[in-house]
Amino acid sequence: MTSKFSPSRRAVLAATAAAVPLVSIPLLKEAQADGLEGIELQHYKPVFFNPAQWLFILAACDRLIPAEGRGPGALETNVPVFIDQQLHAGLGSDIYQQGPHQPDAPATLGFQIPYAPQDVYRIGITLTQQISQQQHGKPFEQLDAKDKDALLTALQKNGVDFAALGEKSMRPSQFFGQLLGDTKNGYLADPMYGGNKDMKAWVAIGFPGARAAYTEWVDQHNVKYPLGPVSLSGKRA
Repeated sequence: MTSKFSPSRRAVLAATAAAVPLVSIPLLKEAQADGLEGIELQHYKPVFFNPAQWLFILAACDRLIPAEGRGPGALETNVPVFIDQQLHAGLGSDIYQQGPHQPDAPATLGFQIPYAPQDVYRIGITLTQQISQQQHGKPFEQLDAKDKDALLTALQKNGVDFAALGEKSMRPSQFFGQLLGDTKNGYLADPMYGGNKDMKAWVAIGFPGARAAYTEWVDQHNVKYPLGPVSLSGKRA
């Protein structure tokens, strides 16, 4: 949510690329993958989010990875498409959700709320929009960039109170964490899953993608790798 895509952010995204949990991403049929890789965001029809939720997702992703400075933004790379498809395909269906839950537990102890990711989004978006209406008299997507960033930061730091709105099981930071994590995954995952359109994020961070072999480069020390990334479907950037 900074004003520029700084080298520090670039470094963080590059490091994150190696840690994207692809094993947790529901597999798609080849026909589905082909359709997602070539789709334009403005022509995409969400299959999980309703129209109001979709406007929020577009606006939030745009602030988490804005199209400013060095590197493409979340909307340029179809991150919202990735999130929508993942939720529709059953993201989190394998998460153990039975209690007891400890909201203060470190992230290393796993999911600590009784909601699947789908419910995290439904509840989180509804409550965030209520807070936006209370504070500004308008929905999140209609706020200016500064106010959007302030509200997202408040979610991240538990600076707003979901409990006061009747939600006792989920903290704002847990919703924000789900949203931010899925945004990163959509930005850096293979394009077959809907995000990282045209491998723009991989190009920006210098990630080679899914090339089958690097045999010819093994003995070429201190030489910059010159080839662009390749997707799982074999497309090249």
